[in-house]
Amino acid sequence: MGVKFKDIVSPEEISLKDLEGRTVAIDAYNTIYQFLSGIRQRDGSPLMDQNGNVTSHLSGILYRTASIVDKGIKPIYVFDGDSSEHKAKTLEQRKAIKEEAMEKWEEAKAAGNIEEARKFAIRTSRMSPYILESSKKLLDYMGIPYVQAKGEGEAQGAYMVEQGDAWAVASQDYDCLLFGAPRIIRNLTLSGGLSNLEYLELQKVLEDIDLTREQLIDVALMVGTDFNEGIHGIGAKTGLKLIRNNSLEDILVQKGITEVNVEPDELRDIFLNHEVNTDYKIKFKSAKKDQLVEFMCEEHGFSESRVLNVTEKLKKLSSTQKSLEDWF
Repeated sequence: MGVKFKDIVSPEEISLKDLEGRTVAIDAYNTIYQFLSGIRQRDGSPLMDQNGNVTSHLSGILYRTASIVDKGIKPIYVFDGDSSEHKAKTLEQRKAIKEEAMEKWEEAKAAGNIEEARKFAIRTSRMSPYILESSKKLLDYMGIPYVQAKGEGEAQGAYMVEQGDAWAVASQDYDCLLFGAPRIIRNLTLSGGLSNLEYLELQKVLEDIDLTREQLIDVALMVGTDFNEGIHGIGAKTGLKLIRNNSLEDILVQKGITEVNVEPDELRDIFLNHEVNTDYKIKFKSAKKDQLVEFMCEEHGFSESRVLNVTEKLKKLSSTQKSLEDWF
């Protein structure tokens, strides 16, 4: 879900052409959830193979990744690792929402209300060991590298951009700003053009709102993040005004909040000193055509001609990446 910064952050509109030759670290969980939610049948049921295995994520990864590569972009998928103990409440809330949505989905299907059924179905998406394992297997057969984070994928992606191993992080979550990602791409889909694809540069964001990254983190803590509930009644705009002349600790006192579940410094540390995987290797390889066809077509029932078309697009991975300075 991420922090709600839409009211104070103004992304720049760009096109897919602007990303040609770039390497982009894609938030895998964020993206796979999009596929699980959006790639469904009319009544909301996910795509499945002949054995009842969900294939919505495989379809999304296969075709979107191939199309991204076809546009001259080099994708690296970054998978979340262990969640912080402070995220437990958020995860429990998400679980409860999914369970409630599952009940309403079944009720809507039984009533023959297809439109209502689909609305609730997209809220039931779950990340399972099968979905993770099959996603990584598909990426391996496609020759697309992936990195396993120790913790949050956004933090890992931010580190990779800082190290020059990727040009930007691709994610829908504004949390990437808090984790220090220098450049962020939102809405990396193939329906995106100037009106959809968004670009954020951390330094410019901070200059526009006249805050330091540490102050931006404190605004997020007031608004609420995946790791804390925030302060009731404070949104991004109010938090922005408050933090200009006060510390978070002062604001807590002003609001009469004398006890907190987690100390602010501990929460700040999640974003400023997040543990990342530094022992990874990035290597784009040729697609393993025979294994890809066997996995996608024979095991999961995909069209062989379409899968072979994907392998042709993947040959473009040999394109040269633009330098970091070559932008606009």
